[in-house]
Amino acid sequence: MASLRTFRKKIKYTLLYFLVRFLIAIANGVSRSAWLKFCGRLGKLTSYFAKKTKRISIENLTIAFGKEKSKAEIEALATEMFVQLGKNVGDVLRATSQVDTLEKLNEFVIMKGFENFEVADRKGKGVVFVACHLGAFEFQITSMAVRGLNFMVIGTPLKDKRLNDLMWKHRNKNGTNYVERDKATYPMMKTLKAGGSVALLIDQDTRKVKSTFVHFFGRSASTPIGAALMALKTGAAVLPAFSHLGDDGMQHIEILPEIPLHITGNEEEDINYNTQVFTTLIEQRIRQYPAQWIWMHERWKTRPEEVMNQ
Repeated sequence: MASLRTFRKKIKYTLLYFLVRFLIAIANGVSRSAWLKFCGRLGKLTSYFAKKTKRISIENLTIAFGKEKSKAEIEALATEMFVQLGKNVGDVLRATSQVDTLEKLNEFVIMKGFENFEVADRKGKGVVFVACHLGAFEFQITSMAVRGLNFMVIGTPLKDKRLNDLMWKHRNKNGTNYVERDKATYPMMKTLKAGGSVALLIDQDTRKVKSTFVHFFGRSASTPIGAALMALKTGAAVLPAFSHLGDDGMQHIEILPEIPLHITGNEEEDINYNTQVFTTLIEQRIRQYPAQWIWMHERWKTRPEEVMNQ
């Protein structure tokens, strides 16, 4: 039985890999507007077949908006999530072979708040970008890389080596230093102490990294502490950075002003407090663009009682 599951996964990832390569190839032959429209329709079509994924998305949307939206509104929002995901992923795939300069990026990406980074960067203690899986967040990476910054991204490797290599090649081609989570602590410290920048996505429940429980949409959620820990240990500035696809068809990136750290000397309390502040900002931005966050992720999977009983 296990061998059959392994075989099915191998077939699934093989098909996915060649689909991604095919989509990258054909994306270059059409206009961006036509491509995004096609990818949006492809995303909507996927919502009818990915029943488990859509079910999880509806369950999570119900946790977040069950008291604010009707069942029909939540189901419609889940479908729209697939549409927006199709467009955002499609835009990233299209850019893999087309964007290698700031001028090309600026043709469809609008950056707001870069001056906030410049102010923080001048302090010389490094910058921790707090980000989340909202919109085409990959363009935050590209945007910093083509500006020539000393920039590091911490991420979780994909399960398929071919897909992971493809992602790494894209992320590193413009000078970004991409490091896997379980190998990141020392490189992060080194980068920040040299005045560089680190980007951390802290909106997923993962048992592979140290986490704390904070409130997210009114429910306790296991949340990575890396951003708070690195900032407290190095004195680096913390800047929230968010992305979304606008109604104008442009990709929007916004860097918010530095978040003042809460420091009492009690490390555990400070980590929890600051992580809550970061998470609250993420929730606020997701509420603005709810169809562009990845609701299929099991954000509330780990429960506090499970951790206490270990």
